[in-house]
Amino acid sequence: MKRYSIPLLLLTMTILSSCSSTKTVAESNKTPFVWEGANVYFLMTDRFNNGDISNDINYNRTKTTGKLRGFEGGDIKGISQKIDEGYFDKLGINAIWFTPIVEQIHDGVDEGTGLSYAFHGYWAKDWTALDPNFGTKEDLAALVQKAHAHGIRIILDGVINHTGPVTPIDTVWPNDWVRTGPTCDYKSFENTTACTLVANLPDIKTESNQAVALPPHLIEKWKKEGRYEQEMKELDAFFARTGYPRAPKYYIIKWLTDYITEYGIDGYRGDTVKHTDETVWADFKTQCDYAFETWKKNNPTKVLDNNSFYTIAEVYNYGISGGQDFDFGDKKVNYFTNGFNNMINFEFKWDAQKDYEFIFSKYSTKLNNDLKGFSVLNYMSSHDDGVPFDAKRTKNKETGTKLLLSPGISQVYYGDESARSLVIEGTQGDATLRSFMNWDAIKSNPETQKTLLHWQKLGQFRRNHPSVGAGIHKQISAQPYTFSRTFSKGDYTDSVVVGLDLKIGTKEISVGTIFANGTSLKDAYSGKEATVVNGKVNIDSEFDIVLLELKK
Repeated sequence: MKRYSIPLLLLTMTILSSCSSTKTVAESNKTPFVWEGANVYFLMTDRFNNGDISNDINYNRTKTTGKLRGFEGGDIKGISQKIDEGYFDKLGINAIWFTPIVEQIHDGVDEGTGLSYAFHGYWAKDWTALDPNFGTKEDLAALVQKAHAHGIRIILDGVINHTGPVTPIDTVWPNDWVRTGPTCDYKSFENTTACTLVANLPDIKTESNQAVALPPHLIEKWKKEGRYEQEMKELDAFFARTGYPRAPKYYIIKWLTDYITEYGIDGYRGDTVKHTDETVWADFKTQCDYAFETWKKNNPTKVLDNNSFYTIAEVYNYGISGGQDFDFGDKKVNYFTNGFNNMINFEFKWDAQKDYEFIFSKYSTKLNNDLKGFSVLNYMSSHDDGVPFDAKRTKNKETGTKLLLSPGISQVYYGDESARSLVIEGTQGDATLRSFMNWDAIKSNPETQKTLLHWQKLGQFRRNHPSVGAGIHKQISAQPYTFSRTFSKGDYTDSVVVGLDLKIGTKEISVGTIFANGTSLKDAYSGKEATVVNGKVNIDSEFDIVLLELKK
């Protein structure tokens, strides 16, 4: 062992201390990723971008379908392609959620709206495999890696409630796994959970704790694919570790959480949550957390930060005004205390009919009181809401402004930013909401480009400032309308001031007590700079929006 003189040792310790201090300061100044203020992009995997035309047809899915009810070619590689191009970066997106990619039923069914294939991903046949129409597991691994390199989190869509429909080539699961009736009437908790969503959509018996054997058709499939022994070995290890009975829900929980352990995905959106027993999701979150920690231990150099695994619940018709409870009429359920960090907020599109201050103050108050520690996911349009905020796409700027500047998580449904049409002639039902992404309009239509630029500026501002979605809102002035958002977490603090519906040209904006006199600010919307004088700044721009942030 070498012996160092005291002066040299002290000098070395001083240098190390200085480096450590510098690193800490640098890290504390870096904008952290805060789930509660995230800007999430939600896309239908099959309808976004076709990155691999060789996988467009599989399992002889060649029957004529109803309009927009067949596979259109979008895939995992297509999403990766747009990550590489920087499309999501320019839009200020820091999390992507896409529809399920597990293997779907091979045939199609007609639910009264024309023959449909499972392009949407919600008709699972085998949770342990990916559907070749969407891509391979190698494609998924590459996508997660690319997204993380861009600071973008990946949210998968998880279905535990039901299998896919029964067809001549897609067999029904055994009776101890599923029920095939009655159809839900939604008049009580039981008639929402112990029933099928629609006819011919077998419902997993999620309330059951009875041990069941694997379905014969799955055993046969795995043996044919040469992976039966491996799958059984993993199932044995899972049930031995957890002590769970081999009930249907626990098999599916195991299969879904494998995608976390293997790929390091960052979150799950739970589908049809209110149609299962709520305790399912508490167990699901426990295993998600375990899987995420396992992935982090196995991949220490790939860990983005110390955020926990994130879960979002789709409880159809839940609204923020309900606080933590969802009311079935005969029973109230708190899904936040049953495994979820967040609930999709079906109320937002109605609140968005009101003025800015109504929305912003209501959401800030709710999220910082009743829902403190949790959040909601706000949206203006989605894949299965037939009454979007702006179906005819006549209020594209207003849609973006209200969504992206509201407290809570924002969900940009693919094409919101480019005014993709939500009214498609010849479609029936929700197919009208699910057209292919309008890339051609983005390339060639000046109006589309103008709309996209607005969403990009607001999206980047939201991504760069956790205070926008996760902070505390305070009105500074009613006329002209200006407000502040402030956020702090540990050593990190973030403050912004925003002005809306301002006059074109030179405008004077009060910054209240947010920024001290002499502070140099930048308007993130126009790029103009200004200095605070007597609590105000003057910005001369051609826009009616000002997004004030500290000049860097």
